[in-house]
Amino acid sequence: MYVCICNGVTDHDIRSAAEAGCRTVTELTMRTGAGANCGSCLDMAASLLDAAHAVRELPFPVMQEAA
Repeated sequence: MYVCICNGVTDHDIRSAAEAGCRTVTELTMRTGAGANCGSCLDMAASLLDAAHAVRELPFPVMQEAA
C-alpha cells in the first residue's frame, strides 16, 4: 500500500529501509522521501518502521547442543 502519496513510498519501501538499517523517521525521510512534502504520512511511516524493528528484534530461543 502507498504510505506517502506525495513521493510514492510504499509499506514495502519502509520495511526494506528498516531491514537495511534505517532506525529513525528522519533517516527514513532522507532515504525514501516519505514525509518530505506535506508530512501527513509521518505517523503511519513511524508505525511501520517501529513494527519492522519489533519483528526483526524478536528473540529466538537458544538451542543447546546435543550431548
